[in-house]
Amino acid sequence: MTDTTTAPTVYELDIPLCRNKPPLTANQRLHWREKARRTRMVREITRIRARQAGIQPCARITVQLHYRPGDNRRRDAPNLHATAKPAVDGLVDAGLVPDDTGEYVTEVMPVIHPGPGNRRLWLTVEVTR
Repeated sequence: MTDTTTAPTVYELDIPLCRNKPPLTANQRLHWREKARRTRMVREITRIRARQAGIQPCARITVQLHYRPGDNRRRDAPNLHATAKPAVDGLVDAGLVPDDTGEYVTEVMPVIHPGPGNRRLWLTVEVTR
């Protein structure tokens, strides 16, 4: 008997930092125009990176935002949802799934990777065919 199921494929999509920090957090008090600019940037960059990665339309995706701040200061992972939301919208814009509802997208709590190292913000996208 042959197993016809395939393991999900996981992609990593880099999202640019803004002044060495995530572009949007729940604690920011940005002017509405600056917030809109950053939201548009995250959404557009994610759409472009998903297309560059060659991710094809699929039945379901699981998405998780990762942040490596480069130090050991305490941070609150749920604050990163402000960046994760437009990133997921960018994946919908790229045509991976028809909508960002629970039927098509599972969003996992963001992860902060403490410790020294290069600062980085990225999205993992697990695709289920």
